[in-house]
Amino acid sequence: MARKRHRHHLALALSLGVLTPWGARAEGQDNLPLYKMLRSLEFVQDSVVAGDSSAGEMQRFLLATIDARLRNADKSIFEDTRNSDAALAYAMSGGNPETLEYLMQRDINGNFDNRVADVLRKYLNGKGLLVVNTLADIAKEYRGKPIGPYLSLIAGNVMSGKNAMAALKLYDWARLLAPGTVVEESALRRSLALCADAGMVPQGIEYARRYTRRFLHSPYASQFADLFVQLVVDHDSDVKQQDIIDILASMDPPRQREIYLRMARRAAIAGKADLAALAAGRAQAISSDGSDAFGALAGFYGGVAGVSTSDVEAAISNLNQMPAGELNARDRALRDAATAVAEEILRAPDPASLGQGNVPNLPNQQNTEHDAAVTIKTGGQSPGIAGVEQGGAVKAAPVSKGGGQEADSSFNAFVTTSRSKLDAIDGMLKQGSH
Repeated sequence: MARKRHRHHLALALSLGVLTPWGARAEGQDNLPLYKMLRSLEFVQDSVVAGDSSAGEMQRFLLATIDARLRNADKSIFEDTRNSDAALAYAMSGGNPETLEYLMQRDINGNFDNRVADVLRKYLNGKGLLVVNTLADIAKEYRGKPIGPYLSLIAGNVMSGKNAMAALKLYDWARLLAPGTVVEESALRRSLALCADAGMVPQGIEYARRYTRRFLHSPYASQFADLFVQLVVDHDSDVKQQDIIDILASMDPPRQREIYLRMARRAAIAGKADLAALAAGRAQAISSDGSDAFGALAGFYGGVAGVSTSDVEAAISNLNQMPAGELNARDRALRDAATAVAEEILRAPDPASLGQGNVPNLPNQQNTEHDAAVTIKTGGQSPGIAGVEQGGAVKAAPVSKGGGQEADSSFNAFVTTSRSKLDAIDGMLKQGSH
């Protein structure tokens, strides 16, 4: 299948005059309209996000070929708006930013919209926030034109740092104007990222559904998986378990298992025991290639989450079933931290700490019923008033010595030891979460 697609891309390049059968540059390439070369690039980029890994090399070739063509082309070709739009689309499709600057400096006839060129310059130089409102207005103006989807996408990228809801609307327009393309794939991924950060769960779930239906085989699908896991774990109380199962059900078993494992790990670190157990259980239930390595890893994450539950002994058993040598550095740190916590939970208390020390009597802490009884016996005067009248001052009850001091020193030693252990555990957990 990959070879068949590669032959298709090669045939496409040959038909456009980009290549000769011997791989050399075609002699008539300079006469090929620029906008047709861009269409070839768009087709290849759309093939990449559709899962055609063989298209990546052709994409790089076309970017380089179009760049050379733009720099060597006669300025008159940009009198055709299709070619000037193609040059701007190239700049927004991963092209060389310096080439855009070169074209703008040579544009003495005003073939390019200076407003578009100016905002693109700032965006490509990392200064998009300076023109965020202008960029959004231009994107709205150009919606019905070929560069409209690209402008909506980059306007959403810039707006995302200022106004999440406005950015989502721009991404929605980009998807509407260019369905099934690399523009839609990028817009869906970035929309999910915004929803995960802002806690917009219903919208995020819907974007995730759309992504899995359209771009499951994209090379950027791993980034989508991380964003989906972030949405679910960070906002698990607002996510329905059935939504998780339904979204992942459209994937092949290896992809499902991978995402469930990521979810189980992150949930375990976050202390979301129920979610970690669900994800670990689903991962274990998915058939593998005959090896139980994935099942053991799922059980390991379930064990990490189970340390904080009442079934801590079963959690330790799951932890011990996964040899430390089969874990990466992050998971080994996670295993050490979980084991340390479990040992502290199961450690028998020091018998000396169970004894009750002599607690000193503190002034003014007698209970109300006792005060009332003493008041009756002293003829209606409370002990405090009687004491002031008789001695001029209230004498504090004597503080017991010996037992109280021993209890305090024992307690202080326990707190100091426990705190040092907890600090060590926190350190290992932080190391495991990075």
